[in-house]
Amino acid sequence: MEFLDIPLFDDDFYKMLFRFVINTIFLVVIIRYIYYVKARNKNYLFTYFMISTIVFFLCFTLKKYELDLGMALGLFAIFGIIRYRTDPIPIKEMTYLFVVIGVSVVNSLANSKMSYAEIIGSNVVIVISLLLLEKLWFQEKLLSTKKIVYEKIENIKPENYHLLNIDLEKRTGLKIEKTIVKDVDFLKDTANIVIYYDEYNQ
Repeated sequence: MEFLDIPLFDDDFYKMLFRFVINTIFLVVIIRYIYYVKARNKNYLFTYFMISTIVFFLCFTLKKYELDLGMALGLFAIFGIIRYRTDPIPIKEMTYLFVVIGVSVVNSLANSKMSYAEIIGSNVVIVISLLLLEKLWFQEKLLSTKKIVYEKIENIKPENYHLLNIDLEKRTGLKIEKTIVKDVDFLKDTANIVIYYDEYNQ
């Protein structure tokens, strides 16, 4: 049955839903239980979920039109090189963005030559790889960051580093692990500073 030359329903609807469920399950594991547990950064959760969802349905639609795989990969690569106009995406967050896009592409573009065991297996391998890297190889202390505009310009000198930390700890009430001066505006006598602190041991 058609309406305006477009079928109202076909069997691919069930295939799309099933693959979307598989995709969502693995995305939740990757984004919520691997990335977020380590990074504790909510800013990218919305981005990861929405971009991966859009890419999934975009690729599934492209597959229906039987477009070349290279075109599909080119389209999702556009998403992968996005740089938001506010702040550049840190390299680790960019890597996770590429992972969630790649998982969505694999789950949506798989055809009859690829079994569900292979689809699920590839997802499991990706999840295990992330877990091994995050849990075993990268065990450094998880530090949160804050950006601060600082006006005591004399304290940014290398010899006054301890004074800078003492002043920042007094003002913020945080035990600071590391301080980085990003840039200095000598006209306004201010500096942009990033402080690193352990959010869970304050």
